[in-house]
Amino acid sequence: MSVSDRYLHAWEGFWEATSDEPGDAIWDSDPSGTAEPHLELFAPHADPALPVVDLGCGNGTRTRHLATHFRRAIGVDLSRAAVERARRADRTASAEFERLNLVDTPAVRALHERLGDCNVYMRAVIHQSDPSDRARVAAAVAELTGTRGRAFVVELVTAAREVLRRATEAPGGPPAKLRRVYDHDLRPAIAEDGEVARLLIAAGLETVAGGHTDLIMTEPGPDGTPIALPAQWFVLRRADGPVRGLG
Repeated sequence: MSVSDRYLHAWEGFWEATSDEPGDAIWDSDPSGTAEPHLELFAPHADPALPVVDLGCGNGTRTRHLATHFRRAIGVDLSRAAVERARRADRTASAEFERLNLVDTPAVRALHERLGDCNVYMRAVIHQSDPSDRARVAAAVAELTGTRGRAFVVELVTAAREVLRRATEAPGGPPAKLRRVYDHDLRPAIAEDGEVARLLIAAGLETVAGGHTDLIMTEPGPDGTPIALPAQWFVLRRADGPVRGLG
């Protein structure tokens, strides 16, 4: 099974149109405001001796930060253009990057077989995935986590839609980085509240810790401060029983 052509082309087009300049993607915030606080929440639950896999790694900014804490960090992304950018940006070869389609069950299983149980970091992937793909994305988290790993998942909540609406309808229209998201037919914050939690539970995961946070963007909103999108975070482990959603 693979993602839709629309989804694949949208992401390839976005990353092909994005430069290698840090912060050129609206969500490519400095790790001090994103991956670092997430790691503070995640680290008490995760074994740093296990590899960490960054699902939807984009240009690898977060992956490289995760590599400072875990013995091995692997960033995976659907987009070849994103993976190429991540490899170019990793000048010290601190992490590894490869292409992975999270709804490709055999490919996800093959990665787990190669790496063993992993810690998983996933920021804002389910909320803008096509509805038909979301259960398999959640199941990929469970598959890679296995019995020893832990997962950190952070996803936008529906309140983010209002923040995006205000930015889009501001005088002069949406800021350039946000406009590029919409121009490439990407669809942020389309999952309903509660859906992410249900998908993770259905995949065979249980919550160890969780809460609310903001995802800080690299573009200012109408008031001149960086756009902050409301989100929820989960630290997860595999519950007893098989992974559901991977057929």
